[in-house]
Amino acid sequence: MSETDRSISQDEIVQLQKKFSEIKHSINNALAVMMALSEMSQRRPDYAEKLATTVLSKAPQIVSSLQEFTQALNEQAGAKPSVAGESK
Repeated sequence: MSETDRSISQDEIVQLQKKFSEIKHSINNALAVMMALSEMSQRRPDYAEKLATTVLSKAPQIVSSLQEFTQALNEQAGAKPSVAGESK
């Protein structure tokens, strides 16, 4: 067993599942808003700017949430963080 192998406790799994559920909910909400604004912008072009603004603000939030979850998962699993461009 290598130094990165580690058992994850039931509590840690529950915490990760809760965080994952929260992220899924946030992504679903953001996509629902984007879809609604997209449909509205087809009917009313003045909504296109609001759609663009929403996408530009929500997309980085989603990416950040996913990065935080990945970091938490790696920490719980005992994995070392990878560096961009580093081969495994």
